[in-house]
Amino acid sequence: MKHLMLRGLVVGPVSTNCYFLKNKDTDEILIVDPGAEPDRIIRAVEQLSGHSAGILLTHGHYDHMCAVNGLRSHYEIPVYAAKAEEHLLLDTTENLSASWSGNPYTVKADVYLEHGEVFRLAGFSVKTLVTPGHTEGSCCYWIEEEGVCLSGDTLFYGSCGRTDLPTGSMSSMRKSLRELLEILPEHTEIYPGHGEATDAAFEKLHNPYL
Repeated sequence: MKHLMLRGLVVGPVSTNCYFLKNKDTDEILIVDPGAEPDRIIRAVEQLSGHSAGILLTHGHYDHMCAVNGLRSHYEIPVYAAKAEEHLLLDTTENLSASWSGNPYTVKADVYLEHGEVFRLAGFSVKTLVTPGHTEGSCCYWIEEEGVCLSGDTLFYGSCGRTDLPTGSMSSMRKSLRELLEILPEHTEIYPGHGEATDAAFEKLHNPYL
């Protein structure tokens, strides 16, 4: 990583990885999948001695977005998500917040992204890769120049996210995994929504869901 410092914080009842991507040149920070515990996330940002520039959501399940509204209000920063996930973000049944957390929760993103769309934020060029499977609008964020991909609940270490939840599909997941790993160079470091990091070379050889 040339200009990127990446740190993680495990939050919430199902151990979601919330990531902080800091531009070492500008001190801007991107927050990825703030699923819970906004106060802890704010303290983590303070410890990184930077300023928040935006929130990226890989998908709309409650465990990846239930700190968004508090953080957006606190920092006055935009929220990004895939356009295909707009409905799920606003549906407390499909995003599981009503049934699983007991706290119905919705998020309206400020920017909705299409597959292949590239946007610039915090000094990074970020490519949106929509990867349906875990949910219809799941996506990964690829920062090619830094060799990093944030894969949400699409790609895990040697595995993938579950597909038996609303808008999920195993056939779509397999297709997304194949296409994602065809795009990513082997040296790409992959940071998933749960569990440990991996890399594209390992997954191309060992992931049983390809």
